[in-house]
Amino acid sequence: MHDNDDRTQHPGPENPEPSDGGHSRRDVLRTAGVAGAGLGIAAFGSPTAQAAQADTSSGAVAAAPERQGATMAGVPFERRSTVRVGIIGLGNRGGSMIDLFLAMPGVLIVALCDPVKDKTERAAAKVTAAGQPAPATYTKGDHDFENLCKRGDLDFVYAATPWDWHFEMAKTAMLNGKHVGVECPIALQLDQLWELVDLSERTRRHCMQLENCCYGRNEMRVLRMAHAGKFGQLLHGAGAYNHDLRGLMFDPDYYEGPWRRLWHTRLRGDLYPNHGFGPVANYMDINRGDRVTHISSFGTPSLGLAEYRAANMPKDDPSWKETYVESDRTISLVQTAKGRVIRLEHDVSTPHPYSRINQLGGTKGVFEDYPARIYLEPDQTNDAWGDFARYADWDHWLWKEHADPPGGHGGMDYIMVYRLMQTMRLGLVPDFDVYDAATWTSPVPLSHLSIKANGAPQQIPDFTRGEWRRKRGGVDSEKPAE
Repeated sequence: MHDNDDRTQHPGPENPEPSDGGHSRRDVLRTAGVAGAGLGIAAFGSPTAQAAQADTSSGAVAAAPERQGATMAGVPFERRSTVRVGIIGLGNRGGSMIDLFLAMPGVLIVALCDPVKDKTERAAAKVTAAGQPAPATYTKGDHDFENLCKRGDLDFVYAATPWDWHFEMAKTAMLNGKHVGVECPIALQLDQLWELVDLSERTRRHCMQLENCCYGRNEMRVLRMAHAGKFGQLLHGAGAYNHDLRGLMFDPDYYEGPWRRLWHTRLRGDLYPNHGFGPVANYMDINRGDRVTHISSFGTPSLGLAEYRAANMPKDDPSWKETYVESDRTISLVQTAKGRVIRLEHDVSTPHPYSRINQLGGTKGVFEDYPARIYLEPDQTNDAWGDFARYADWDHWLWKEHADPPGGHGGMDYIMVYRLMQTMRLGLVPDFDVYDAATWTSPVPLSHLSIKANGAPQQIPDFTRGEWRRKRGGVDSEKPAE
């Protein structure tokens, strides 16, 4: 399987952009054909999704689907001395993340899956080189991951594959009794998000969006400062995925097929909200005292990919059969129950320096990233930005304990995996859960619907079914006793 996503920094020797190698072009095209090249509003309007949507013409809010099991909010993992892991997808993302799992205390990689056999063999060699027993390998086609999930000696399944597969893999893992972590986005339709919520509650297995940006050093510092009241009463925030991916999306080897680019022929909204949304949601205790209620989205014309193709691709390239509808830039405004506003942006089709924006403002000041700068009263005066480095004492304990972590993206990948495996070993509540996964991904279908309706507000379902009113822990954790 491919890895799924473009992570958080510019590609380069020290920080290579993850490719999505590992799935055959034949399989990618087959998946694209199944998904269809022209999904419209109907694709996001299943009965379950409709039950969770507002009647925007009347302002009425429909009730959430009836809960099928107890809440997963605040539910700890089972304590275990060793976490047994299976990995699905061994391209650049999965193939690099395996190094971090191998670096963790009390973690054993038991099984690996990718239909490209040589990728699986290279990953298995890493496992044995680290002194662990040879893992079982699953290379027999698209659905061999189902056999991995059936194993009785796995505690956790990690999926780093194309977006089209995330829902099925998360669902299969939980139905086979495994906790599961999935790369972004966790699913692409509202009914799929609700099904993952219901399955997590029914199976008592955690289903998590592995959002590494929540563990960035700046994000965790701002999180602690916000919770300590340094920004006063929180008012607004912003997050984005603005990253010029034109060259990579037309590279026939980088994604090993057109699957990423083909999503630009299907949807008009924010295809990748999680990196920007997750950290700001944490700052505002979304699902832990506040919740997001509505989203209004607007999109520009879709011109960037077509212009890039005209300038760079030969006339016989298969991409000339594609018609792009994805807005070059989407801008969404999200309202919370407490009246706060979150701005989300997505732009991967035009020239732009990399930015996740990462902004937070309150009654005492504001932080903005790219570059990092801060203005807090009474620390700063004369309308001049302050030096964010002065606030290093506010670093999260994970960054104080692991000041120079290995791995890509400035160490946030390592911090995320370390903390996840720690919570599993010690039997702690995970830092985020299926409700966060569904919430952070919901702008994918909802922004599309809003843009199609000329910016009409769309209700964001309360995936917690009322649990959001209860204050509870999250990424701003206390260091546990080992």
